[in-house]
Amino acid sequence: MYEDFAIKRGSPELLAAWSAVEIASWDILGKRAGLPVYNLIGGASRERVRVYANGWSRGATIEERVERGLQVKAMGFTAAKFDPFPGPWRSFVDRRDEDFAISYVRAMREALGPDFELLIEAHRRFSPAHAIRIGHRLAEFGIDWYEEPCLSENIELVAEVRRAVPIPIVTGEAIYTREAFFECLARRAADILNPDICVIGGITAMLDIAAMAQPQAVVMAPHNYNSTLIGLAATVHVSAVIPNFRIAEYFVNFADLCRDIATASLAMQDGWIELPTSPGLGVDLDVEKLRAHPHQEATHRGFRQYWEEYPRKGYTPSLR
Repeated sequence: MYEDFAIKRGSPELLAAWSAVEIASWDILGKRAGLPVYNLIGGASRERVRVYANGWSRGATIEERVERGLQVKAMGFTAAKFDPFPGPWRSFVDRRDEDFAISYVRAMREALGPDFELLIEAHRRFSPAHAIRIGHRLAEFGIDWYEEPCLSENIELVAEVRRAVPIPIVTGEAIYTREAFFECLARRAADILNPDICVIGGITAMLDIAAMAQPQAVVMAPHNYNSTLIGLAATVHVSAVIPNFRIAEYFVNFADLCRDIATASLAMQDGWIELPTSPGLGVDLDVEKLRAHPHQEATHRGFRQYWEEYPRKGYTPSLR
C-alpha cells in the first residue's frame, strides 16, 4: 500500500486504511493462534490499563460543564481531558477568551479536588507567545498536562513552549508517521506522546514509536478518538505491553452505541480496563447492528454548533 500504491507518499487517509488492515491482521492472527494480541507482541507487563475520560464536556455554561465533570468523577474516573478555550481556533487569543478558560479550569479544580487529574487540550491553536502565557497561568491549578498548544507540523513551536512552561507537554494526535515522531523526539518537543493507533499504521507502528520514546524518557498516552471497540482494543493491547505507558483516552460519549453494536467488548470500571483474555483483540461486532448506523458526512454546521454551545451566560467569545 505504502511503497507500491502510494509510492511512499503518506496521508491520513492512506495511513488510516493501512491501520485498519494491520489491526485486523493482528486480530486474525490472535484468533488463529488462540492467544490475545498482547501475547503475540511481547506479553503483558501490567494486568489492566488506566484510561481518562473525554467526550463529556458539553454545556452552555461553566457551571453545566463542571456538573458534567462531577458526573465523570462519580463514574470512577480519576482523570479527564477537556478544551476550556472558547471562540474559533485562532493563533492570537483575545484576553477575554483566555480569562474564560482560566475561570473554567479554576472551577474544575475547585469542584473535583486536588487529586483529580486535569488534562488540558488546546487543539494546536496558539502561537508560542500565547501558549506560554496561558501555560504559566494554568500552572497554578496543578494540571497534569498541556496538550498540543501549537501546530505540530512545525514541531519547533511546540518545543519552544515545552522549554518555557512548567507543565508536561503532549503532542502526537496530528502526527502520523514514524519519521515525524522521530523528528519530534529529536527536537525534545514533548514529555508525552499521544499517537492514534488508527491513523499511524496500527499496532506495529505504535510499538515502534513507544520504543523510540523510551530512551528519551518520554511516555505514551495514546489518543483514541475512534470508538470504545476496535480502536480502543488495539490501544489496550499495545498499552499492556509497552513499559513507558502512562494512560489512554476513553470517549465516554461513544460507549453506549459501541456497547449496542458489540457482541464482545472491553470491561471498563473505575477508570481502568481489565486486559481481555479471549483470542485476538477481545472484541467483536454485530455487523447488522453496525450497518444500522451508516456513516454521515460531517458538515460545517457541526463545528458552528460546538462554538454556539460554548459561551457562558452573558459572554460572547471574540472573533466569532
